Amino acid sequence: MSLTTSQAMARFLQDLTATDYQKTSIIEARKNRVVENLNEAFPKTSDLPFSRAVLMGSAAKNTIVRPMDDIDVLAIFSNENNAWNAYRWDSKSFIYRVRRAYDGLEAAQVGTRGQAVRVFFQNGGHVDIAPVFSHGHDRYGLPDGTGGWIYTAPTVANAWFAGRNAELGYNLAPLVRLLKKWNNAHSKRFRSYHLETIAATAFKTLGSSRQGGLASFFEWAPNHIDVTDPGGQSGSLSGYLTWLSRPDALQALRTASERASRARDAEAVGDHAEAKRLWRIILGDSFPTS
Repeated sequence: MSLTTSQAMARFLQDLTATDYQKTSIIEARKNRVVENLNEAFPKTSDLPFSRAVLMGSAAKNTIVRPMDDIDVLAIFSNENNAWNAYRWDSKSFIYRVRRAYDGLEAAQVGTRGQAVRVFFQNGGHVDIAPVFSHGHDRYGLPDGTGGWIYTAPTVANAWFAGRNAELGYNLAPLVRLLKKWNNAHSKRFRSYHLETIAATAFKTLGSSRQGGLASFFEWAPNHIDVTDPGGQSGSLSGYLTWLSRPDALQALRTASERASRARDAEAVGDHAEAKRLWRIILGDSFPTS
């Protein structure tokens, strides 16, 4: 028997959600490996003592989607032994020193990406390690890629998202996972953090209907493009959208809204084949239509 639209959406969401095994044996295990490596390279007696690591990004918010590629880890260094004074005018030296700590380790390849150290694993995937100095009150100094520093409060932003997810009946994280598949299927116009924050801001209430949540998001999101950083450090999160890419992003939302509305209408009259066809266009070729 062919799946209903709701059944197809539920299967699609299940297939893109990280499994318990992946959460523990891949995500948590790789974060723990970062801790082991950095504790060994930068013990408390070091002139650059490592403090702790925190999962960041999609892995921390439970919005990561399969197939999993990268995991973000915040590597926090303390100012013990006056470490900050040695690097306050030269964040490049700081990040390259963290990069050198991985020389000769088990990773297949290690690179530096301006603000993070990327560690590739032999069995696939990678971890982006963002080394930061703690400045207290959940505020951190992060290399800006040019030798200076920017300030960030990702743990504050994570807590804010978790609070919104709870307020919305824990329906926010699943919706964001679906939105990431839409974004991936349509030129990745939105950065992940921006997309998550738009979704967390747009809803006052959110039910368990994934189709309804997606349709409402696509309708309302254009009014929330210029959301600000919930961590309170970066201002508007839409600054990366140029005068060319911003209209394209808004048009992508309008097109998705029109298709979602048609899909909802088709489902309402029992035309699940047409509804699933439209959701497949919206969410990508892995959406089930049988």
